[in-house]
Amino acid sequence: MASCKDGKSVLDNGKYVRYTPEQVEALERLYHDCPKPSSMRRQQLIRECPILSNIEPKQIKVWFQNRRCREKQRKEASRLQSVNRKLTAMNKLLMEENDRLQKQVSQLVYENGYFRRQSHSTPLATKDTSCDSVVTSGQHHLTSQHPPRDASPAGLLSIAEETLTEFLSKATGTAVEWVQMPGMKPGPDSIGIIAISHGCTGVAARACGLVGLEPTRVSEILKDRPSWYRDCRVVEVLNVLPTANGGTIELLYMQLYAPTTLAPARDFWLLRYTTVMDDGSLVVCERSLGNTQNGPSMPPVQNFVRAEILPSGYLIRPCEGGGSIIHIVDHMNLEAWSVPEVLRPLYESSAVLAQKTTVAALRYLRQIAQEVSQTNVTNWGRRPAALRALSQRLSRGFNEALNGIADEGWSMLDSDGMDDVTILVNSSPDKLMGLNLPFANGFSPMSNAVMCAKASMLLQNVPPAILLRFLREHRSEWADNNIDAYAAAAIKVGPCSLPGARVGNFGGQVILPLAHTVEHEELLEVIKLEGHSPEDAIMPRDMFLLQLCSGMDENAVGTCAELVFAPIDASFADDAPLLPSGFRIISLESGKEASSPNRTLDLTSALETGPAENKAANDLHTSGGSSRSVMTIAFQFAFESHMQESVASMARQYVRSIISSVQRVALALSPSHLGSHGGLRLPLGTPEAHTLARWICQSYRCFLGVELLKSNTDQGSESILKSLWHHSDAIICCSAKALPVFTFANQAGLDMLETTLVALQDITLEKIFDDHGKKNLCTEFPQIMQQGFACLQGGICLSSMSRPISYERAVAWKVMNEEDTAHCICFMFVNWSFV
Repeated sequence: MASCKDGKSVLDNGKYVRYTPEQVEALERLYHDCPKPSSMRRQQLIRECPILSNIEPKQIKVWFQNRRCREKQRKEASRLQSVNRKLTAMNKLLMEENDRLQKQVSQLVYENGYFRRQSHSTPLATKDTSCDSVVTSGQHHLTSQHPPRDASPAGLLSIAEETLTEFLSKATGTAVEWVQMPGMKPGPDSIGIIAISHGCTGVAARACGLVGLEPTRVSEILKDRPSWYRDCRVVEVLNVLPTANGGTIELLYMQLYAPTTLAPARDFWLLRYTTVMDDGSLVVCERSLGNTQNGPSMPPVQNFVRAEILPSGYLIRPCEGGGSIIHIVDHMNLEAWSVPEVLRPLYESSAVLAQKTTVAALRYLRQIAQEVSQTNVTNWGRRPAALRALSQRLSRGFNEALNGIADEGWSMLDSDGMDDVTILVNSSPDKLMGLNLPFANGFSPMSNAVMCAKASMLLQNVPPAILLRFLREHRSEWADNNIDAYAAAAIKVGPCSLPGARVGNFGGQVILPLAHTVEHEELLEVIKLEGHSPEDAIMPRDMFLLQLCSGMDENAVGTCAELVFAPIDASFADDAPLLPSGFRIISLESGKEASSPNRTLDLTSALETGPAENKAANDLHTSGGSSRSVMTIAFQFAFESHMQESVASMARQYVRSIISSVQRVALALSPSHLGSHGGLRLPLGTPEAHTLARWICQSYRCFLGVELLKSNTDQGSESILKSLWHHSDAIICCSAKALPVFTFANQAGLDMLETTLVALQDITLEKIFDDHGKKNLCTEFPQIMQQGFACLQGGICLSSMSRPISYERAVAWKVMNEEDTAHCICFMFVNWSFV
């Protein structure tokens, strides 16, 4: 072993080797080109660099070892310093939160004593109606009508100062009773401290977190709401007034997209106040302006419902060592009365507001901070900012199509007698500019209009995240072959870009990951639909889609699951025109905690004790049976205007076929149908599952000479299955065929592959390994079949979401059945983790 300090290396015999400054400089240059040179490369370096000619190759080897060691220590020290700064800032936030909670407890104790004294001194039959205020959770909300507020400059300043006071009382005080957001626990690796309101007017959410950006930069980003808030259509600054303290008052008009086709969009008339506090903190606060006089106003806008923002905003404080500590408060009254009753949970849930607005702001800030520190180019030669811009364009384009706002050029076509699918047409120049893409075969379509077919449907008893993953992984289940053939015929007559369809006979899809967001909440990827197009087909042989997938974590409360995609050219540019289509699934049970992310089967029930199986299954059905979600579908088509009638007919038929397919898939994924309709290889809890678990353990003991499970060997088959299911390492079985397909996985295996038992059977073994892993597998597979087992070196594999996974080592063995023949191959991945 050798160590190094400055320009000296210590060899094993204790002898120091001194290097001249010139030699160190030369070695440093070589290190940056090749940190870990081979033996041949080191000898070549000595020959090519005369200044190193008097140094032995072994000494060069020691120098590079020590240099790598120093680099590793430097990176670790930097990481620990960063963690320490984050922990210090987080500790400060937690102390402030503790102080706020103590104040809230004191206030509640005082109010409890006051009401107790009142109840003893006032007869129970007497009811005081002299006060119009309503008391809710220690808060007093005036319900009486206020006189019009003065909207002159002096009046606006008074409103601004009042807004600042109310915002700070929510951000750091006790004006709102905050409770922890379900599933969002604070910690050094968390996004921040997330809370939602309990018992206040409207819906409210609060977040406290640390971001690696300076306060002024944070303020600039958050003020540009359309850049980070996907539902924000526009923010117009109509007036700016400077204040005597150096702050600014802005009058804003803001519009938000509607999340479904079943409700109108929202708009707001706002005052925004920006100022610097005495302690150097930067504050941006805002509230709705209503019932004002002597100043500017905003009349109602057609097709928009005027909603209200109660005092909200951002408190941004500089953090020691760089960065900012930020408090975010969002408090809205979204006028839930204006939407159908079934949708009101979306507008009355603070958890939904927290995920879509408050947490989204924190995530965006962290993503920007990461892009600043890591400017490297990612997949497909794109920088992170370019990939972020593409995902924003996909999301915005989908929202535009779904809302179909008239001032963007959309107009509605007459119904065909059925109101299930709405057809909109847009022929405005802004929509069509640059839309015609040159395809690989040289054909250039001459589309001069865009059509959108959209619909919404209510789903029962199926988690949005599971349904979304199924739609992503099984495109053939909802892309109808008959509609594809009809679309191909329509294209021959008049060009029509059919998003998501498989023109010709596509044999499969290849998913090429582009990027994850900093919190892995979104996945941007390119889908290559491979096929065998006929010779006379106009569309190219392979079709490419740019796809955005989000909301795949079923444990997250208040999230929205989306799958949005758009056709692209194989060599698409950053500014390539996009025509997004896709699905949006929103749970209507956002106030309830989500169930297990792998609730595709009645897994938990099956793993309980045998006699309780029926009871557990009934309990699961009862808990999930009332769950509802709304799915919104919007598909866009480019076409020639003279083909409008035929394309509209095709679009309606296409969307209706998708609705039918989704209903069938949702029924299959419903817990009440999975036992008989899932079409799975191996339903857990059946005698076959218990038998397979016993074969896996017996074969492992036979071939490797040790026990797979730590429990007693004489335990029953039910206990074996339960222990195997909860084993900490990922255990996955695949068929013993030329192209092995996965047939079973325990909980850790499903988590590693990021899939469910429904989708597991469609993943082949070769898809999860990189090139190095495939070579090792090809080398070891004959040994597995002949010897019965093999130990594989650690490496990298891929999940079904194309995320890289590192594992320390893997063990593979044959699973033998009662006839002593190979039933399947079992793999165990030890100490795996996402990279």
